[in-house]
Amino acid sequence: MGIQWKDYMKELQMILRNTDYVKPGDIPNIDLYMDQVTKFMDEHLESSKRFDSDKLLTKTMINNYTKNDLLPPPEKKKYTKDHMYLLVFIYYLKNFLSIRDVKTTIQPMAKMFFGNEDNISLDDIYSGIFAIEEKASYAMAKDVMRKFVESKRAFSEVEGEKEREYLQVFSFISMLSFDVYLKKNLIENIIDKVLADQNDGEEGNKEEGK
Repeated sequence: MGIQWKDYMKELQMILRNTDYVKPGDIPNIDLYMDQVTKFMDEHLESSKRFDSDKLLTKTMINNYTKNDLLPPPEKKKYTKDHMYLLVFIYYLKNFLSIRDVKTTIQPMAKMFFGNEDNISLDDIYSGIFAIEEKASYAMAKDVMRKFVESKRAFSEVEGEKEREYLQVFSFISMLSFDVYLKKNLIENIIDKVLADQNDGEEGNKEEGK
């Protein structure tokens, strides 16, 4: 494969360090029209694109989120700061969860905290989650490096250089993939056993109140 692994690992580390995030202070304090929302997301999450032609967030997506009760309707065709926070959460979750699971996860947040300034706001929540994830990214970078070192030790007895290098790359991909697989299963289990039960309880309370 002819890849220089030492240089490539530096490149992977740079990708982890330079991945774009929508920081709490990035989101405008003014309400935005649909075109401004999609432009904002494109500009702030550009490094998330695999290909230049990839669409991060489209008008159709946003309209579908509203139709499916993931996102409250805009106010006079404008999206507030709270809309933007929910859209960012939806964007990340939909990369590995079904839209049904995203709805189960996000809908309670929209109901409890959208437009809420009395107790804890979406601004507070987003800032808190961002701080947790920022710390977690450093631990993840170390774990990726550990998996890389392990993969380079794998299949060292294979004589053919091309075959050995392929198997080591496959080992690296497999370790990263298995980590994603396990965490996805855990997330889905939490959604099914905790969030879904809470949502069912809320729906039951509504029915009793009729």
